[in-house]
Amino acid sequence: MADTHQTPVPDGYVLNAANHLVPEHQVREHDKLRDSVAGDLAKQALGISEALAAFKAKALADIADLISLSADKYGVKLGGKKGNVSIVTYDGRFKIERAMADRLTFTEEILAAKELIDQCIRKWSEGADQHLRVLVDRAFRANKQGQIKTGDVLSLLRVEIDDPDWKMAMEALKDSIQVNGTAIYIRVYQRVGNTDRYESINLNIAAV
Repeated sequence: MADTHQTPVPDGYVLNAANHLVPEHQVREHDKLRDSVAGDLAKQALGISEALAAFKAKALADIADLISLSADKYGVKLGGKKGNVSIVTYDGRFKIERAMADRLTFTEEILAAKELIDQCIRKWSEGADQHLRVLVDRAFRANKQGQIKTGDVLSLLRVEIDDPDWKMAMEALKDSIQVNGTAIYIRVYQRVGNTDRYESINLNIAAV
């Protein structure tokens, strides 16, 4: 969102990061070059971000229209119970998926679950599997935003250990899970040659 309170910049001046006006002739050439490169890339990134948002909105609307038309006109039901839909072009070259997933968070009960898990590790002492120790440490390691990654925590629920304390810890972990809305994804795939295999068309800047 644009900053509506930005300081007006008179001719012959530029605005620095502290929101102070600086005479343009006092700005080093290298600082001007850095500003130009960063500004140009940022403007392109904003345009790409807006284009992706527009594409997602159009894709969701088009798929919703297709589902409605298929149901009303042809009596064909598209999609599963959770709203996931996969549509393919007539020649099979492209596949579009609308995927819905619960957005999960954790309540304060996760602290109790962590303590119960730690108690199990301490009880087993040297007999504890080193791989499990690493798994637990990774699961409760917060990211840069101070948030615990849900995928790593949920991976602990797949570890089957015949110990009543561990099972109690897993129950506490389940109780700490809270569904906080639904995330909707659009994924686009292209068929590899004439095979049955599809590769995703990357819309993630880190993957291209």
